[in-house]
Amino acid sequence: MTSDPINLDAALASFDDLWSPRIVTRINDYDVRIAKVVGEFVWHAHDDTDEFFLVLDGELTIALRPSADGPESAVTLHRGDVYVVPRGTEHRPTSAGGASILMFEPTGTVNVGDHEGDVPGHIARSTGQALAG
Repeated sequence: MTSDPINLDAALASFDDLWSPRIVTRINDYDVRIAKVVGEFVWHAHDDTDEFFLVLDGELTIALRPSADGPESAVTLHRGDVYVVPRGTEHRPTSAGGASILMFEPTGTVNVGDHEGDVPGHIARSTGQALAG
């Protein structure tokens, strides 16, 4: 990791892959990740950690299923909005028009959480990639 300031616009411009988080920096035992997203992600949960989302650009909807028999709901985030998905909550981010997002997750957290099935080709199963630079 660099000790230089990191410009998020430049960092986002450095890659085109969708749903493929890049690690911008680390703070304590957490990654600060950015990603470009379009379309649907997979339903998944993180049993051991909350998941922080900040929308940098565009719009992101996060569908939520707090429990297996509970009702499904959704929250829509716009540029500048922050939302935390509580640990253990099954969720599926989507973005019809595309978005750029920033996430805080413990280092080593797999982006698809507990999802065990196949992952569609537009999604990279990842613990985050280093930001090129």
